Amino acid sequence: MYSKEIDFLIKLLSSLPGIGPRSARRISLQLIAKKNTLMLPLGKMITDVANKISICINCGNYDSVNPCSICINNKRDKSIICVVEEVSDLWALERGNLYNGKYHVLGGTLDAMKGISPEKLNIESLFEKIEKQNIKEVILATSLTTEGQTTAHYIISKFKNIETKVTRLARGLPAGGELDYLDEATLGQALFERTIVKNKIKDE
Repeated sequence: MYSKEIDFLIKLLSSLPGIGPRSARRISLQLIAKKNTLMLPLGKMITDVANKISICINCGNYDSVNPCSICINNKRDKSIICVVEEVSDLWALERGNLYNGKYHVLGGTLDAMKGISPEKLNIESLFEKIEKQNIKEVILATSLTTEGQTTAHYIISKFKNIETKVTRLARGLPAGGELDYLDEATLGQALFERTIVKNKIKDE
């Protein structure tokens, strides 16, 4: 029905989140119909992004500079780290200018069913930062899914003898909700009213 090139394009598009075979076919037709104004510029931009964007060596964000623009911004509070599951969660918080500290991207959540253990996430590097830097607060901004809560509880358990305050996002987050799907007002309220799950050792 299609040439092998079009068939491969449809398969690539349908492998993206939220795009099924029907949507992939419609997108492919639009791209082909607007080859000069849409397909070629898009192809060039994808190539540029692939060549220029890298993973930040400090926090795990995606940027064209490394360390990323957030990590090298001296106006941000270096004493607070917000721990998120994925870069999409970091972007969700940044969209509304809700937070002025640094980030740490875990790269996922613990999931025994999928074989995702603590060693497969960026958890140890988080504690290396806390040990080497003057971190006063760690905000656990994991989602309220089962996996997100399991990950947060595991991280909290590792803070037993560490003199750093640990907080979690407060009310406003629906159970089972993921940060990337929430509006800025809800995220801002949850961030502002975050709750302490572990205070500094000297305050306990």
